[in-house]
Amino acid sequence: MAGKQAEAIGKLVVIGVGLIGGSVACGARQRRLCQETIGVVRDAETARLAVEAGVVDRACLNIEEVAPKLGEGDLVMVAVPTLAVEEVLRQLQVCLSSEVTVTDGASVKGSVAEAARRVYGLLPAQLVLGHPIAGSEKSGVSAANPNLYVDHRVILTPTAETGAGHLARVRQLWQGLEAEVVDMPIAEHDDVLGATSHLPHAIAYSLVDTLAHDIDNPNIFRYAAGGFRDFTRIASSDPVMWHDIMKANRHAVVHSLDQFMDNLTRLRAAIERSDGDYLLQMFTRAKTARDCYTRLSSPNDETPE
Repeated sequence: MAGKQAEAIGKLVVIGVGLIGGSVACGARQRRLCQETIGVVRDAETARLAVEAGVVDRACLNIEEVAPKLGEGDLVMVAVPTLAVEEVLRQLQVCLSSEVTVTDGASVKGSVAEAARRVYGLLPAQLVLGHPIAGSEKSGVSAANPNLYVDHRVILTPTAETGAGHLARVRQLWQGLEAEVVDMPIAEHDDVLGATSHLPHAIAYSLVDTLAHDIDNPNIFRYAAGGFRDFTRIASSDPVMWHDIMKANRHAVVHSLDQFMDNLTRLRAAIERSDGDYLLQMFTRAKTARDCYTRLSSPNDETPE
């Protein structure tokens, strides 16, 4: 990954100014990490809201409007649902200079790498795949938060093809947003996030759907306790985004689901036979592991991503 070090970011173009992209844009804008922030959005109303809210300096409806004026030192962030990334890359491949740095915020990196190879024929040096481990159950431009990434981890997954200058520029952006940046191989990223993020979301969605549609009791939510509220909060996340994530990372998610279902089957059997020793041992192991995780992580690490 040879190349020169990145200089200051010129124009920052964010395609998709919802929670993830909008938070990058307004965070960079407030911290003066770039000369100008430009949002690429789907409709005029979102463009108006993004500018009025101070998320971006200006907004347009397609990347072709700004691409000819972008060059070395500029950065494009793709912040759209995972399965929509390929179409955006096709647009960029046609109109964007290879000198412009491109990164993304998708929760699955293997599918994005495969999409890039289909579009470009290889992983282009300008493309730096990344994933901020931060988020909220909120969505849309109104959810943009300039401090969303403070003290959160951001995983970059550079490969042998990644240009050093492009990698440095993306790292510079995230560090400027006060995030902790770490590198990880693509396959390891997808396996780890499949277990630690995608599996919990699948469980939360399934639990809420079960209670809402399969258990015939009108009071099921009226008397739900705080634990139910806390555990199922992430089921309020964007359904389209999570639909894409589950499909894109299906192998890792299915593997994690299989392991979870095996453990759940053992737990069910223990409850059915009143096996107090098994229950106490399992609950104690889980509490110990959870307490250890809490000590090792920052409070911000517990938001959905």
